[in-house]
Parts: sequence; structure tokens; C-alpha cells
Amino acid sequence: MTLHIKNMVCDRCIMVVRQQLDSLNLDYKNVQLGLVELRSEPDPKQLDTIRQRLEANGFELLDDKKAQIVERIKNVIVSLIHKDSDETNLKLSALLEDKLQLDYHYLTSLFSSVEGVTIERYAILHRVERVKELLMYNEDSLSEIALNMGYSSVQHLSQQFKKITGLTPSQFRELKENRRKPLDKV
Repeated sequence: MTLHIKNMVCDRCIMVVRQQLDSLNLDYKNVQLGLVELRSEPDPKQLDTIRQRLEANGFELLDDKKAQIVERIKNVIVSLIHKDSDETNLKLSALLEDKLQLDYHYLTSLFSSVEGVTIERYAILHRVERVKELLMYNEDSLSEIALNMGYSSVQHLSQQFKKITGLTPSQFRELKENRRKPLDKV
């Protein structure tokens, strides 16, 4: 049985979910962003306990198929952008079709209707957050960041960054306070 979980955006989220499953003695095959594969179907009481434990930790068990698809889209984007991935230069539409085995036009329509923002805009917001992280904690040059993040040029990165943040990457790097958003708030 597969459980779909909302708000799993990082490795720590996976660790917390694993701890909760272990504490309930639930046998699982795999835990990844947004998904848990259980070896057997939990009874209704166990499922309710799982739901309560997840909610207590800021997660949500998704029952609705459309919400599950939207969460899977988000997880693919987060994994692509926030992990060192070899897929950053792949076209997002092709990657999503491949990973979800659904038509991109359906995915983008569903995502926009549920989230109120396009898939492309959501991905841009995450890319900018990742660039913020790299600017704050990394010694790479802007050229290296642009290349690693799949931008066609430093100018393209800078334009997109300024459009979203109101600052150039150089201005942002000079700031002392943390101006990043948590991934589940992007």
C-alpha cells in the first residue's frame, strides 16, 4: 500500500516519517518525498494513528487522487531543484511526464486549478530559493551557480532573481539577514 503525504520537502521530513512508522511498528519498503510504501495494508485504527502522528509533525495524509498528483508534482520539482541532480537541464514538462506517467497538459491544468499558480511559476520560485541558498552558503561564482542551476546565462538568472526578490544576486549576497523561505512555504 502506498501512502501519499503532503509537506514532505527534505531529508529530515523523511527521517521524521520513518521514526513515526518505526514507533508504530509498521513495516515499510520505502520512504521518499511525499510517498511511503507499506508492506501491508494498515487496519483503520492504525491508519488513523498514522494520520494523527503525521499531522502532529506538520504533514498531511492525502486521500484525494488529485491532491496526490499535485503533491507528487511538487516533490519532483523540489527533488530536481534542491538536490544535486543530473536532471537540471532536462525540460520540466518531459521530466514530469516521465516521472508521473501522465500528460503534461493534464498535469499543468490540474496543478494550476489546485494551487492557483502554474507549474512553471512554482519551479521558478523554488529555483530562486535554491539560488538564495547557494548565494548565502556557497562560495561558487554567479556564473557557476547559473550553470549548475540550468540557467542559460548569468543574465537570465539575474533577471529572474530580481523579478522575484527585487534584488540582484549580488545585492542579496551582501545582506546579513536570512531572506530565504522554508520550502513548504514557497
